[in-house]
Amino acid sequence: MPGNAFGQRFRVTSFGESHGGAVGVVVDGCPSGHRFPHDRIAAQLARRRPGQPLTSQRDEADAIEVLSGIDPESGCTLGTPIAMIVRNTDAKSGDYDAMRDVYRPSHADFTYDARFGLRFVAGGGRASARETVARVAAGALAEDLLERWHQIEIVAWVASVHDVLATIDPATVMRAHVDAHTVRCPDPSAAAAMTAVIEDARKHGDTVGGIVRAVVRGVPAGLGEPVFDKLTADLAHAMMSLPASRGFEIGEGFAATRMRGTAHNDAFVPAPERTPPVATRTNHSGGIQGGISNGETIHFAVAFKPVATVFVPQDTVTRDGQATVVRARGRHDPCVLPRAVPMVEAMAALVLADHVLRRFGARAEELDR
Repeated sequence: MPGNAFGQRFRVTSFGESHGGAVGVVVDGCPSGHRFPHDRIAAQLARRRPGQPLTSQRDEADAIEVLSGIDPESGCTLGTPIAMIVRNTDAKSGDYDAMRDVYRPSHADFTYDARFGLRFVAGGGRASARETVARVAAGALAEDLLERWHQIEIVAWVASVHDVLATIDPATVMRAHVDAHTVRCPDPSAAAAMTAVIEDARKHGDTVGGIVRAVVRGVPAGLGEPVFDKLTADLAHAMMSLPASRGFEIGEGFAATRMRGTAHNDAFVPAPERTPPVATRTNHSGGIQGGISNGETIHFAVAFKPVATVFVPQDTVTRDGQATVVRARGRHDPCVLPRAVPMVEAMAALVLADHVLRRFGARAEELDR
């Protein structure tokens, strides 16, 4: 499955199945001499882990083990591949025994069988959101590089759940505001309403979806490659690779279709404090023009569908095409949104780190502008 690797200069390869021994990631291309951010990685994994309110009650500590790529004396990266694993300690594979010969609606059961002729039944294997442990661990390392060497800041939050919409100021929202509520929405009244919607869905054996929005501040102008590796395209690729993602937009996104060019265009204005000394008066483009960053804040949104596992009877078929009914068992999220926030931040960090390294250099000290 060659699709398990992502990035060119900062390249990550994830491995492992949801109910296997461990999940993990190999990061290749991380500059040498960067102090390995154990605490940041642990904090981001804690935000992603199951067992939180409003999430699956699978109880995983998600403690990272670093196998290679770090100098034991200095604690700094060596510039060689970094291997990290998280062991699975609370898998209950027996919950999936009845589904061995049945395809769960809207899961990857049938499509993995169609592609490979067999599948890892318990937990969905590689198709499970458990795989995102690898992305979040690697993404936290990438984020630490971006923050230290370029003062780039990434903040994502839950903007909507089902029909509940939040009111957030993207210019001022901080991660501490996001984490003030278990649903990871920094609008207190919307957060309360979202929580009620998620709890009601869980009560009825159902699930709900929504939208995560994100900003990336401090991005220098000039990141991105023509024409197939546009920064926009790589962000879209990254976000649409996340489990349950169903849509991506940048800047005004689909709302731009209802605007005229005179309203959507971002006029350039002098900015003597910047290098180069150019800014835009508005930011309808979302910080990227022609697929290359223009120095403004990047802002985008990712839509997530309702989780496919619902606890009500559903029509389906067996592997040999016979009609049957399936009812899910196990521990599953009624809404992916609260845990998707660190996943979105991680994928944004991986894209930006890759493009920074393409643009500025391969050693940590060369990244300092």
